[in-house]
Amino acid sequence: MNDTRFDSRLLDTLTALADTLVDDYDVVELLQTLVDACRDILGVSAAGILLADEVGELELVAATSEASRLVEVMQLAAYAGPCIESYRTGETVAVPSLAASHEWGDFRSEAIALGFASLFAVPLRLRERTIGTLNLMNEVDGLLPERAQVGARAFADMATIGILHERSLRESHVLAEQLRLALASRVTIEQAKGVVSHTADIPIPDAFELIRGYARRNQLPLSLVASRIVAREIHLGQEGR
Repeated sequence: MNDTRFDSRLLDTLTALADTLVDDYDVVELLQTLVDACRDILGVSAAGILLADEVGELELVAATSEASRLVEVMQLAAYAGPCIESYRTGETVAVPSLAASHEWGDFRSEAIALGFASLFAVPLRLRERTIGTLNLMNEVDGLLPERAQVGARAFADMATIGILHERSLRESHVLAEQLRLALASRVTIEQAKGVVSHTADIPIPDAFELIRGYARRNQLPLSLVASRIVAREIHLGQEGR
């Protein structure tokens, strides 16, 4: 992709994401769209967003794949990997070669076993406060190209804005509540994935796409659809594709 086309796609995506920041927008769907854009535009193999809960522990809220192994390795990075380092320091952490690194033993081994070779973690930061990280994983060694790094920072900023949109940061409990709601939505989505996977007899990744597709077709928040599935108010099967 040449520089002009890359810049155009990046700007178009950021504009489209900004246009979604209206009343009652679904922050989880926004973050899911954002990680998908990271994969498709920045050319990385996988992306995920981790947010900190009220005690500072990182939890996965969006990933480019719901495959269990990717979810597990992303969560492992939240406990002992470059992602937690980025969150704690508020700085970008680039690992051009996981194989050559001598840090984060368990995470590194699992990531390599899954086929990943490098990682780029960007903090979700506003002023002096960091609320999570955007994590980009690649199946090849090497640093991200400079333009992709700039794009990653722009997406990280957009994620931060999306979480904190129209909210005052003067009171710390307001931010804590926003993060709590985002994390709670993810828990509900996990439950809904399990319900749909069981009732429709399909893999978890397919269950997530079925739920997301229903939400989009009916112009409903992803988190609302998930809660209704868990409450057995919506029943999705193969025919819901």
